[in-house]
Amino acid sequence: MTDESREPRPLDDLDARLRAARGQRESETRRETAGRSSTGMGLGFRIATELVAGIAVGTLIGYALDGWLGSRPWFMVVFLFLGAAAGTMNVYRAAKGLDDSVGLGEAQRRKERDRTNDS
Repeated sequence: MTDESREPRPLDDLDARLRAARGQRESETRRETAGRSSTGMGLGFRIATELVAGIAVGTLIGYALDGWLGSRPWFMVVFLFLGAAAGTMNVYRAAKGLDDSVGLGEAQRRKERDRTNDS
């Protein structure tokens, strides 16, 4: 056996590095694509849930107050509108990212940070 058989040839080494780089790039692309679609879908579900929950909680509180005070349906109507207003405000916060969790604003800030890190 000679020393030439033990050492990798330069082209084999280059080929191995290229394959590793392509594999890493493909995995990053898949991860980014999956993250974008699930984030958008998750944000959509969150917005729908925020709105429905606000209306439902407001209506239930109004219904309970009407049952307790015997003033049907006044509190239910009032709290229905208050719940709708609260739900709409929560939807606005979620869409703008003002609550510092998931939202369009947070996604934009994350994209801007990634862009500055790549430069």
